Amino acid sequence: MKNNKAKLLAAAVAMGISAQASAAIELYNTEGTTFSVDGYFNTFYVHSSVDGGPQGDNDQSRVKMGFLPNYIGFNFSKKIDDLTVGGRSSFWVTINDSDATRAGEAGRGDSLGTDSGIDVRQFYATVDGSFGQILIGKDFGLFNRAVILGDELLIGYGQSSDTLGLVDGGNVSFGNIATGYTYPFPKAQITYRTPATNGFQLAVGLMDPNKSDVNSEETAPRFEAEVTYAGEMFSANISTLYQSSDSTTGGEDVDTTGVAGGVKFKAAGFALGLSAFSGEGMGTLAGLDTLTLSEDNEVEGYLVQASYTAGATRFVVSYGNSESDADPLLAGADAETENTAFGIFHSVNSNLILIGEYNMTEVEVNGAEFEENDTIALGAVVLF
Repeated sequence: MKNNKAKLLAAAVAMGISAQASAAIELYNTEGTTFSVDGYFNTFYVHSSVDGGPQGDNDQSRVKMGFLPNYIGFNFSKKIDDLTVGGRSSFWVTINDSDATRAGEAGRGDSLGTDSGIDVRQFYATVDGSFGQILIGKDFGLFNRAVILGDELLIGYGQSSDTLGLVDGGNVSFGNIATGYTYPFPKAQITYRTPATNGFQLAVGLMDPNKSDVNSEETAPRFEAEVTYAGEMFSANISTLYQSSDSTTGGEDVDTTGVAGGVKFKAAGFALGLSAFSGEGMGTLAGLDTLTLSEDNEVEGYLVQASYTAGATRFVVSYGNSESDADPLLAGADAETENTAFGIFHSVNSNLILIGEYNMTEVEVNGAEFEENDTIALGAVVLF
Protein backbone atom coordinates (compact mmCIF):
# COMPACT_ATOMS: atom_id res chain seq x y z
CA MET A 1 0.00 0.00 0.00
CA LYS A 2 2.99 2.28 0.33
CA ASN A 3 2.95 3.66 -3.22
CA ASN A 4 4.92 6.30 -5.09
CA LYS A 5 2.39 9.00 -4.25
CA ALA A 6 2.96 8.40 -0.55
CA LYS A 7 6.70 8.71 -1.01
CA LEU A 8 6.37 11.92 -3.02
CA LEU A 9 4.06 13.51 -0.47
CA ALA A 10 6.33 12.43 2.37
CA ALA A 11 9.21 14.17 0.61
CA ALA A 12 7.13 17.30 0.01
CA VAL A 13 5.78 17.56 3.54
CA ALA A 14 9.33 16.97 4.71
CA MET A 15 10.15 20.52 3.81
CA GLY A 16 8.39 21.51 6.97
CA ILE A 17 6.82 24.52 8.61
CA SER A 18 8.65 27.46 10.21
CA ALA A 19 9.10 28.10 13.89
CA GLN A 20 10.92 31.36 13.18
CA ALA A 21 13.68 31.93 15.68
CA SER A 22 12.88 34.90 17.88
CA ALA A 23 16.58 35.51 18.48
CA ALA A 24 17.45 36.39 14.88
CA ILE A 25 20.83 38.01 14.34
CA GLU A 26 20.44 41.60 13.20
CA LEU A 27 23.02 42.40 10.53
CA TYR A 28 21.87 45.89 9.55
CA ASN A 29 19.73 48.60 11.20
CA THR A 30 20.07 52.09 9.79
CA GLU A 31 17.51 54.86 9.21
CA GLY A 32 14.49 52.56 9.44
CA THR A 33 15.95 49.75 7.32
CA THR A 34 16.76 46.40 8.95
CA PHE A 35 18.12 43.08 7.77
CA SER A 36 18.41 39.96 9.95
CA VAL A 37 19.15 36.25 9.70
CA ASP A 38 17.75 33.31 11.69
CA GLY A 39 18.51 29.61 11.54
CA TYR A 40 17.49 26.21 12.86
CA PHE A 41 19.53 23.00 13.03
CA ASN A 42 18.52 19.61 14.45
CA THR A 43 19.56 15.96 14.39
CA PHE A 44 18.09 12.86 16.08
CA TYR A 45 19.20 9.29 16.70
CA VAL A 46 16.06 7.27 15.97
CA HIS A 47 15.21 3.61 16.57
CA SER A 48 11.93 2.26 15.16
CA SER A 49 10.41 -1.15 15.83
CA VAL A 50 7.64 -1.93 13.32
CA ASP A 51 5.09 -4.74 13.48
CA GLY A 52 3.17 -5.24 10.24
CA GLY A 53 3.05 -2.42 7.74
CA PRO A 54 3.96 -2.55 4.05
CA GLN A 55 7.41 -4.07 4.67
CA GLY A 56 6.46 -6.46 7.46
CA ASP A 57 8.13 -6.63 10.87
CA ASN A 58 11.44 -4.76 11.02
CA ASP A 59 13.73 -2.80 13.33
CA GLN A 60 15.55 0.22 11.99
CA SER A 61 18.06 2.69 13.47
CA ARG A 62 18.72 5.97 11.68
CA VAL A 63 20.36 9.37 12.25
CA LYS A 64 17.85 11.91 10.92
CA MET A 65 16.38 15.35 11.36
CA GLY A 66 13.10 15.73 13.25
CA PHE A 67 9.69 17.18 12.38
CA LEU A 68 11.18 20.54 11.38
CA PRO A 69 13.92 20.40 8.75
CA ASN A 70 17.01 22.55 9.01
CA TYR A 71 16.65 26.03 7.56
CA ILE A 72 18.15 29.48 7.27
CA GLY A 73 15.94 32.56 6.88
CA PHE A 74 16.53 36.16 5.81
CA ASN A 75 14.31 39.06 6.92
CA PHE A 76 14.05 42.58 5.49
CA SER A 77 12.13 45.62 6.73
CA LYS A 78 12.04 49.30 5.71
CA LYS A 79 9.93 52.14 7.10
CA ILE A 80 8.63 54.50 4.39
CA ASP A 81 6.33 57.29 5.60
CA ASP A 82 3.25 55.58 7.10
CA LEU A 83 4.05 52.19 5.63
CA THR A 84 6.55 49.47 6.45
CA VAL A 85 7.57 47.19 3.61
CA GLY A 86 9.27 43.92 4.40
CA GLY A 87 9.95 40.42 3.25
CA ARG A 88 11.19 36.97 4.21
CA SER A 89 12.90 34.16 2.33
CA SER A 90 13.73 30.85 3.99
CA PHE A 91 15.62 27.88 2.58
CA TRP A 92 14.98 24.39 3.99
CA VAL A 93 17.55 21.62 3.82
CA THR A 94 17.44 17.88 4.42
CA ILE A 95 20.53 16.45 6.12
CA ASN A 96 19.57 12.93 4.99
CA ASP A 97 21.09 13.19 1.53
CA SER A 98 23.08 10.02 2.31
CA ASP A 99 19.78 8.18 1.86
CA ALA A 100 20.34 8.55 -1.90
CA THR A 101 23.06 5.88 -1.72
CA ARG A 102 20.54 3.19 -0.77
CA ALA A 103 19.81 0.71 -3.54
CA GLY A 104 16.87 1.77 -5.68
CA GLU A 105 16.21 5.03 -3.81
CA ALA A 106 14.46 7.35 -6.28
CA GLY A 107 15.92 5.32 -9.14
CA ARG A 108 19.50 6.27 -8.28
CA GLY A 109 20.66 2.73 -7.54
CA ASP A 110 23.92 2.52 -5.61
CA SER A 111 25.28 5.91 -6.68
CA LEU A 112 27.66 7.62 -4.26
CA GLY A 113 27.82 11.26 -3.25
CA THR A 114 25.34 13.70 -1.75
CA ASP A 115 21.99 14.89 -2.99
CA SER A 116 20.78 17.49 -0.48
CA GLY A 117 17.23 18.64 -0.99
CA ILE A 118 16.95 22.42 -0.78
CA ASP A 119 13.46 23.88 -0.87
CA VAL A 120 12.07 27.40 -0.55
CA ARG A 121 9.12 27.27 1.84
CA GLN A 122 8.78 31.06 2.22
CA PHE A 123 9.46 33.84 -0.26
CA TYR A 124 7.11 36.74 0.32
CA ALA A 125 6.82 40.50 0.75
CA THR A 126 4.66 42.37 3.25
CA VAL A 127 3.17 45.86 3.48
CA ASP A 128 2.18 46.97 7.00
CA GLY A 129 0.23 50.04 8.05
CA SER A 130 -2.60 51.17 10.30
CA PHE A 131 -4.91 49.03 8.12
CA GLY A 132 -3.08 45.82 9.04
CA GLN A 133 -0.85 43.78 6.74
CA ILE A 134 -0.92 42.54 3.14
CA LEU A 135 1.31 39.58 2.27
CA ILE A 136 2.14 38.64 -1.34
CA GLY A 137 4.23 35.64 -2.34
CA LYS A 138 4.76 32.12 -1.02
CA ASP A 139 4.00 31.23 2.60
CA PHE A 140 2.24 28.54 4.62
CA GLY A 141 -1.52 28.22 4.26
CA LEU A 142 -4.00 29.38 6.88
CA PHE A 143 -6.03 26.19 7.37
CA ASN A 144 -4.68 24.38 10.48
CA ARG A 145 -1.71 26.79 10.59
CA ALA A 146 -2.17 27.91 14.20
CA VAL A 147 -2.82 24.32 15.32
CA ILE A 148 0.45 23.00 13.93
CA LEU A 149 2.44 25.98 15.25
CA GLY A 150 0.99 25.24 18.70
CA ASP A 151 1.95 21.54 18.61
CA GLU A 152 4.01 20.66 21.71
CA LEU A 153 6.08 18.33 19.47
CA LEU A 154 6.87 20.99 16.85
CA ILE A 155 10.62 20.95 17.49
CA GLY A 156 10.56 17.24 18.33
CA TYR A 157 10.01 14.11 16.27
CA GLY A 158 6.43 12.82 16.34
CA GLN A 159 4.93 10.03 14.25
CA SER A 160 6.88 8.21 11.53
CA SER A 161 4.48 5.65 10.10
CA ASP A 162 6.09 3.07 7.82
CA THR A 163 2.80 2.99 5.90
CA LEU A 164 3.61 6.56 4.80
CA GLY A 165 7.23 5.67 4.01
CA LEU A 166 8.67 7.64 6.94
CA VAL A 167 10.86 5.08 8.74
CA ASP A 168 13.39 4.89 5.91
CA GLY A 169 12.36 8.16 4.26
CA GLY A 170 15.15 10.60 3.56
CA ASN A 171 13.34 13.55 5.05
CA VAL A 172 11.46 14.48 8.23
CA SER A 173 9.07 12.70 10.54
CA PHE A 174 5.48 14.00 10.57
CA GLY A 175 4.92 15.40 14.08
CA ASN A 176 1.13 15.00 14.25
CA ILE A 177 0.41 15.38 10.53
CA ALA A 178 -2.10 12.61 9.75
CA THR A 179 -2.59 12.05 13.50
CA GLY A 180 -4.50 15.16 14.52
CA TYR A 181 -4.12 17.83 11.84
CA THR A 182 -3.38 18.41 8.17
CA TYR A 183 -0.32 20.24 6.90
CA PRO A 184 -0.79 23.91 5.78
CA PHE A 185 1.25 23.43 2.65
CA PRO A 186 3.15 26.55 1.47
CA LYS A 187 1.50 28.08 -1.57
CA ALA A 188 1.44 31.26 -3.64
CA GLN A 189 -1.03 33.64 -2.03
CA ILE A 190 -2.38 37.12 -1.41
CA THR A 191 -3.29 37.39 2.26
CA TYR A 192 -4.67 40.23 4.38
CA ARG A 193 -4.32 40.36 8.17
CA THR A 194 -6.15 42.84 10.38
CA PRO A 195 -4.36 44.65 13.18
CA ALA A 196 -4.37 42.65 16.42
CA THR A 197 -7.18 44.06 18.59
CA ASN A 198 -7.60 42.93 22.20
CA GLY A 199 -5.77 39.73 21.29
CA PHE A 200 -7.92 38.97 18.22
CA GLN A 201 -6.64 38.89 14.64
CA LEU A 202 -8.28 37.86 11.36
CA ALA A 203 -6.44 36.61 8.26
CA VAL A 204 -8.06 35.93 4.88
CA GLY A 205 -6.18 34.69 1.85
CA LEU A 206 -6.54 33.85 -1.81
CA MET A 207 -4.33 30.81 -2.51
CA ASP A 208 -3.15 29.24 -5.72
CA PRO A 209 -5.67 26.36 -6.08
CA ASN A 210 -4.80 22.66 -6.03
CA LYS A 211 -5.85 20.56 -9.02
CA SER A 212 -8.08 17.55 -8.38
CA ASP A 213 -6.61 15.89 -11.49
CA VAL A 214 -4.19 16.87 -14.22
CA ASN A 215 -7.02 18.11 -16.46
CA SER A 216 -9.20 19.81 -13.87
CA GLU A 217 -10.43 23.39 -14.15
CA GLU A 218 -10.30 25.88 -11.27
CA THR A 219 -12.23 29.03 -12.15
CA ALA A 220 -11.53 30.68 -8.78
CA PRO A 221 -8.62 30.57 -6.34
CA ARG A 222 -8.65 28.60 -3.11
CA PHE A 223 -10.01 30.59 -0.16
CA GLU A 224 -8.62 30.19 3.36
CA ALA A 225 -9.27 32.17 6.53
CA GLU A 226 -8.13 32.11 10.14
CA VAL A 227 -9.14 33.86 13.35
CA THR A 228 -6.76 33.75 16.30
CA TYR A 229 -6.89 34.96 19.88
CA ALA A 230 -3.77 35.27 22.02
CA GLY A 231 -4.07 35.95 25.73
CA GLU A 232 -1.71 35.51 28.65
CA MET A 233 -3.28 32.26 29.89
CA PHE A 234 -5.61 31.33 27.02
CA SER A 235 -5.31 31.19 23.24
CA ALA A 236 -7.67 29.97 20.55
CA ASN A 237 -7.95 29.66 16.79
CA ILE A 238 -10.41 28.66 14.09
CA SER A 239 -9.72 28.28 10.36
CA THR A 240 -11.55 27.29 7.21
CA LEU A 241 -11.00 26.63 3.51
CA TYR A 242 -12.99 26.27 0.31
CA GLN A 243 -12.05 25.32 -3.23
CA SER A 244 -13.98 24.12 -6.29
CA SER A 245 -12.32 21.99 -8.95
CA ASP A 246 -14.13 20.83 -12.12
CA SER A 247 -13.02 17.97 -14.34
CA THR A 248 -12.78 18.77 -18.06
CA THR A 249 -12.61 15.11 -19.12
CA GLY A 250 -15.82 13.72 -17.64
CA GLY A 251 -14.29 12.91 -14.28
CA GLU A 252 -15.56 13.94 -10.86
CA ASP A 253 -16.03 17.58 -9.88
CA VAL A 254 -14.60 18.14 -6.39
CA ASP A 255 -15.56 20.78 -3.83
CA THR A 256 -13.01 20.86 -1.01
CA THR A 257 -14.21 22.24 2.33
CA GLY A 258 -12.77 22.18 5.81
CA VAL A 259 -12.95 23.68 9.28
CA ALA A 260 -10.41 23.43 12.09
CA GLY A 261 -9.89 24.94 15.51
CA GLY A 262 -8.09 24.67 18.79
CA VAL A 263 -7.68 26.08 22.29
CA LYS A 264 -4.80 26.12 24.77
CA PHE A 265 -4.83 26.90 28.50
CA LYS A 266 -1.70 27.82 30.49
CA ALA A 267 -1.27 28.27 34.25
CA ALA A 268 1.50 27.67 36.82
CA GLY A 269 3.74 25.82 34.39
CA PHE A 270 0.94 23.57 33.11
CA ALA A 271 -0.52 23.72 29.59
CA LEU A 272 -3.45 21.85 28.07
CA GLY A 273 -4.18 21.98 24.33
CA LEU A 274 -7.19 20.65 22.40
CA SER A 275 -7.74 20.86 18.63
CA ALA A 276 -9.79 19.20 15.91
CA PHE A 277 -10.51 19.40 12.19
CA SER A 278 -13.02 18.08 9.67
CA GLY A 279 -13.10 18.23 5.89
CA GLU A 280 -14.43 16.82 2.63
CA GLY A 281 -12.60 16.30 -0.65
CA MET A 282 -9.16 16.36 0.98
CA GLY A 283 -6.62 13.95 2.42
CA THR A 284 -5.49 13.49 6.02
CA LEU A 285 -2.01 14.80 5.21
CA ALA A 286 -2.43 17.94 3.14
CA GLY A 287 -5.37 17.51 0.80
CA LEU A 288 -3.29 18.53 -2.18
CA ASP A 289 -2.98 18.00 -5.91
CA THR A 290 -3.92 14.67 -7.53
CA LEU A 291 -4.05 13.00 -4.11
CA THR A 292 -7.49 14.60 -3.65
CA LEU A 293 -9.55 12.60 -6.11
CA SER A 294 -13.01 12.37 -4.63
CA GLU A 295 -15.55 14.34 -2.66
CA ASP A 296 -16.38 11.01 -1.04
CA ASN A 297 -13.24 11.27 1.08
CA GLU A 298 -14.35 12.73 4.41
CA VAL A 299 -11.59 13.29 6.94
CA GLU A 300 -11.50 14.27 10.59
CA GLY A 301 -9.03 14.32 13.41
CA TYR A 302 -8.23 15.63 16.85
CA LEU A 303 -5.21 16.26 19.06
CA VAL A 304 -4.98 16.37 22.88
CA GLN A 305 -1.77 17.50 24.57
CA ALA A 306 -0.61 18.34 28.08
CA SER A 307 2.71 19.72 29.23
CA TYR A 308 4.42 20.84 32.40
CA THR A 309 7.42 23.17 32.49
CA ALA A 310 9.76 23.07 35.49
CA GLY A 311 12.62 25.51 35.11
CA ALA A 312 14.40 24.75 31.85
CA THR A 313 12.64 21.40 31.26
CA ARG A 314 9.28 20.74 29.58
CA PHE A 315 7.46 17.39 29.86
CA VAL A 316 4.87 16.52 27.19
CA VAL A 317 2.12 13.92 26.81
CA SER A 318 0.34 13.85 23.44
CA TYR A 319 -2.37 11.84 21.68
CA GLY A 320 -3.59 12.45 18.13
CA ASN A 321 -5.99 10.64 15.81
CA SER A 322 -7.06 11.07 12.17
CA GLU A 323 -9.61 9.12 10.11
CA SER A 324 -10.28 9.03 6.37
CA ASP A 325 -13.24 7.38 4.62
CA ALA A 326 -11.52 6.93 1.27
CA ASP A 327 -7.82 7.60 1.77
CA PRO A 328 -6.20 8.42 -1.61
CA LEU A 329 -2.82 7.21 -0.29
CA LEU A 330 -4.27 3.77 0.45
CA ALA A 331 -6.16 3.06 -2.77
CA GLY A 332 -9.39 4.54 -1.38
CA ALA A 333 -9.40 2.45 1.81
CA ASP A 334 -10.99 3.45 5.11
CA ALA A 335 -8.01 4.37 7.30
CA GLU A 336 -7.35 5.46 10.88
CA THR A 337 -3.98 6.55 12.25
CA GLU A 338 -3.18 7.44 15.86
CA ASN A 339 -0.06 8.50 17.71
CA THR A 340 0.68 8.54 21.44
CA ALA A 341 3.83 10.43 22.44
CA PHE A 342 5.87 11.24 25.53
CA GLY A 343 8.58 13.89 25.29
CA ILE A 344 11.17 15.74 27.39
CA PHE A 345 12.59 19.05 26.13
CA HIS A 346 15.49 20.57 28.11
CA SER A 347 16.81 24.04 27.26
CA VAL A 348 20.52 24.11 28.04
CA ASN A 349 20.45 27.79 27.08
CA SER A 350 18.50 30.03 24.72
CA ASN A 351 20.19 28.47 21.67
CA LEU A 352 20.48 24.76 22.57
CA ILE A 353 17.67 22.28 23.36
CA LEU A 354 18.07 18.57 24.14
CA ILE A 355 15.13 16.28 23.32
CA GLY A 356 14.05 12.75 24.23
CA GLU A 357 10.83 11.33 22.77
CA TYR A 358 8.88 8.06 22.57
CA ASN A 359 6.12 7.65 19.97
CA MET A 360 3.65 4.79 19.56
CA THR A 361 1.95 4.92 16.14
CA GLU A 362 -0.87 2.62 15.04
CA VAL A 363 -2.53 2.34 11.62
CA GLU A 364 -5.80 0.58 10.82
CA VAL A 365 -6.95 -0.09 7.24
CA ASN A 366 -10.58 -1.07 6.61
CA GLY A 367 -11.03 -1.73 10.33
CA ALA A 368 -8.10 -4.15 10.62
CA GLU A 369 -4.77 -3.48 12.34
CA PHE A 370 -2.13 -2.80 9.68
CA GLU A 371 0.89 -1.32 11.46
CA GLU A 372 2.27 -0.78 14.97
CA ASN A 373 5.37 1.37 15.22
CA ASP A 374 7.28 2.19 18.43
CA THR A 375 9.94 4.88 17.96
CA ILE A 376 12.57 6.28 20.31
CA ALA A 377 14.13 9.60 19.24
CA LEU A 378 17.05 11.34 21.00
CA GLY A 379 18.22 14.62 19.55
CA ALA A 380 19.42 18.18 19.85
CA VAL A 381 18.29 21.52 18.39
CA VAL A 382 20.52 24.55 17.82
CA LEU A 383 18.80 27.77 16.81
CA PHE A 384 19.56 31.45 16.48
